[in-house]
Order: sequence, then structure tokens, then C-alpha cells
Amino acid sequence: MVEIKGLEKFAPKDFPGFISSTVFLGGCNFRCPYCHNRDLVLNPEKLPTFPLDFFLDYLASRRGWLEGICVTGGEPLLHDDLEDFLALLKERGLLVKIDTNGSFPSKLKRLIRKGVVDQIAMDVKAPLERYQEVSGSKVKGETLLRSIDIIKNSGLKYVFRSTVVPGLVGADDIEKISQMLNGADTFQIQQFIPVTTLDSRYLRKKPYSKEQILEFARIADAYFPEVMVEGV
Repeated sequence: MVEIKGLEKFAPKDFPGFISSTVFLGGCNFRCPYCHNRDLVLNPEKLPTFPLDFFLDYLASRRGWLEGICVTGGEPLLHDDLEDFLALLKERGLLVKIDTNGSFPSKLKRLIRKGVVDQIAMDVKAPLERYQEVSGSKVKGETLLRSIDIIKNSGLKYVFRSTVVPGLVGADDIEKISQMLNGADTFQIQQFIPVTTLDSRYLRKKPYSKEQILEFARIADAYFPEVMVEGV
């Protein structure tokens, strides 16, 4: 079974509209320099693991109150036994939301087909031509586009979201990302958080101002029925 490296018992922002908790799984195939989950990405084996029995006892203690679980990382779809874990949650009557970077479309499609996921959030790091630079990975553009297509046609509630980082992801990128996500329902712009970043140089980066973030949202407004802003 997957190893739970973190548990946020009350996490309403992670699963909007539901009383929810968030579980964090270790490991990621991306190396975004601004990521604020440094140890979760780089050193998950050094983090304590929540015993499964402890987690199941936690769920039992919240029965009738807790509505959903957000499963995030790292990158949850790295874990081959993720489906079994999600099935365990569904057996307990919980809604499940998955956060993903979109690099495992076949696994994502299987989870949707198996009915073990109810909502999806996909982080879109950059326009395709800048993906390697921004994500620190060599993921193929067609892989990401396939995940985007699967999510848009899943019949599930979803959100695509992008983190804006001064000097790395800005207005032009939001425009190109919005064009790439053509036809999507919901897009979220996330503020960069300069805390425990993978690349220590990003600790000194000053986040965009609220006015700049809202300008990015105005750019995206031309492409999506709903645009949300997080972190300002």
C-alpha cells in the first residue's frame, strides 16, 4: 500500500465544497525549482510514514463527518498501488480528489475508468515549449496533451492550475497555457510561495503583487468560463 508521508486533517482549500483531509505521498518525477515540498520530492524516504492502521483509525473516527480526501504529493500517480488505496477510500464512502502533474495519462485514465476518483486537479507548469525549463523534466508534450484531453472528457469535476513565478512564469506564459487548454471549464492561477523551495535561489524571489496576479486572471478570463485565484 502507498506510504503516507503527511496528513492535513482539515484542508477545505484542497477539496473545495467538501469537509476534507489531504494526504501527501512522497516522490515526484518533476524538479520544479520553485516547488515548496522539497523533502517530499527529494527525500521522501527520510520522512516518517503514517502507519496504514493509524490512517484507517483516523477515517473511522471521522465517519459521518469527513466527506472527502485529497491525494497529493509529490506525484501520486508514481505509486503503482495507488488504485488500491483509492478503492479503500471509496469503500468508506469518501469522495476522492487527485492532484497530478499530468505525466501518467494511462494510469489516470484507468483510475477514472475504475471509478475511484471524483475530482482531478492538474498542474500545468508552462507552455509546452518551456516545459523542460520550468519543470526540470523531459516529459513529452504529447503526454501532457493526452492527460489534458482525458481530464476534459472525463465527465468529472476538474481544474487546471498554474503557479506564476517571477522570472519564470508570467503573463505571456498564462496566455499560451490558456490557449493550450482551449475548451477547459476551470483554470486556477496560484501564487508562488518562497518557502523550502527545491532551488534555494527561489527563496529570495519576491512573489507577484496582488495586482499582477489579478492581471494574469484577466488574461485567462478570455479563455475559460471560470478563473480562480489562489494565494493572494
